[in-house]
Amino acid sequence: MNVPKWISPLFWIAAAYDGVLGVLFLAAPAWVFARLEVAPPNHVAYVQFSAALLIIFALIFARIARDPIGQRDQIIYGILLKVAYCGLAFYYWSTIDVPWIWKPFALIDLVMGVLFVVAHRSLAAAASGRAAN
Repeated sequence: MNVPKWISPLFWIAAAYDGVLGVLFLAAPAWVFARLEVAPPNHVAYVQFSAALLIIFALIFARIARDPIGQRDQIIYGILLKVAYCGLAFYYWSTIDVPWIWKPFALIDLVMGVLFVVAHRSLAAAASGRAAN
């Protein structure tokens, strides 16, 4: 099967991105908020639970990066993660606003989500024997 060469690096980048953010917000959320001069939520557990989920997704993305064809079905969960975050972030950004810290993450996740969709479609084409570049 002809797996496009960009797919594995995409998921390694996604694993590193979500993994670093997850570890940072799980281990030191107060430091991040203080350093960036952003008011933290009323309870740190909201951020830490989300951070733990990012670490879990980072592990999934690493698994996809190692075997894109074999783990193609897992990409759907990554797409859903990006849709969930972007949907909420862009909704609140356009209605009541969100703290600036979350806006770059929404833009990055939008790009990643689109690339995940393209990767999933390319892998489906590769798995079925069609050209996928």
